[in-house]
Amino acid sequence: MSIDEATPAFPFPAPDTFEPPEEFRRLRERAPVARVTLPTGDQAWLLTRYADVRAALVDPRLSRAAAEAPDAPRMGNTTPGPKTILGMDAPDHSRLRRLVTQAFTARRVEALRPRIEQLAEEQIRLVLVAPRPVDLMSCYALSLPIKVIFELLGVPYDDVDRLHAWSEVIFSLGGHTAEEVREARGAITGYLRELIERRRAEPTDDLLGVLVHARDEGQRLSEEELLDFAMILMTVGHQSTANSLGTALFTLLHHPDQLELLRKKPELIPGAVEELLRFNPFVFTGTQLRVATEDLTIGETEIRKGEAVIASLGSANHDEEVFADPDRFDVERTPNVHLSFGYGIHHCLGAQLARLEMQIALRTLIERVPDTLKLAVRADWLTWKTGLTARALVNLPVTW
Repeated sequence: MSIDEATPAFPFPAPDTFEPPEEFRRLRERAPVARVTLPTGDQAWLLTRYADVRAALVDPRLSRAAAEAPDAPRMGNTTPGPKTILGMDAPDHSRLRRLVTQAFTARRVEALRPRIEQLAEEQIRLVLVAPRPVDLMSCYALSLPIKVIFELLGVPYDDVDRLHAWSEVIFSLGGHTAEEVREARGAITGYLRELIERRRAEPTDDLLGVLVHARDEGQRLSEEELLDFAMILMTVGHQSTANSLGTALFTLLHHPDQLELLRKKPELIPGAVEELLRFNPFVFTGTQLRVATEDLTIGETEIRKGEAVIASLGSANHDEEVFADPDRFDVERTPNVHLSFGYGIHHCLGAQLARLEMQIALRTLIERVPDTLKLAVRADWLTWKTGLTARALVNLPVTW
């Protein structure tokens, strides 16, 4: 697509159904590297094919750090920040990631299983005794990931309401002014600064305590990096999993045959989680801009130094060249090489934890809630949050 042609607005309007925006399919077929206009009025190149997206995610010439420059193209009123792990390239990114990698290894995450199962059981009991219809988002899909990450970090759960509200503002694309985003970010930073000082006075072995020790004893990160790292772990650590889990529950309720299959064959749940992650067309679809640090070519399109690139994970996960019948939801799909957690050095740090949380949440729901579970309203009556970095449900009313 020529730069001079009219450019479509991105993110694309969300359809009333749960289908991927039709624009993704058209672009994969006709213009896999296409110029788009962002909500800020800036422009970027949108990648929609799996091969191009995967290659871009590991291309060091496409920089997250360059996207944090003051004059770089912007998606909205906020960016992760130049001192966060999401706004860095190697070697700084690798330095910070190493500080917490041990907390997210497969073995360490598996050790959390009993506690997550206990938390899931506590939440499902609240679902079962609540007046119907029950909102599965607030009672289950949001509450469980928040409790898990807050315990891991050592953040008091009593503060959940204001912390979640601030994180909603920080990760909005256009629903809040730049000043409101700054105020919310400042509020979370101030909260975490007080928590960090408490860790210094009374050291702990939770994840926040580990980071404070790395700062004070090893000088392995700056004070600003410590604050921003804690903020990203706390906010992204619950937002992404909660949104994915809520969307997963909706998807299963919208495909009762697949839900029934999981009831009969719970051993399919791990694979079902992978398919639920792939099938979600609104997974973090590209709000993390990358900026070219030199001229390069993607496909047959020339990208100039300083231009922004969006690697659309949601479109890549529905690429017909990789996934047979990609718009069909199939909990038995194999292989399933989705990119929902990214790829390369920015592959999601908490991917194993998110998988475990979703597996436990689904298994607990299936085992404990009657098999007459269903949506309490028509699917097209549900309200979606469209102003965040990923489309997510506001609520999910169910009954049985």
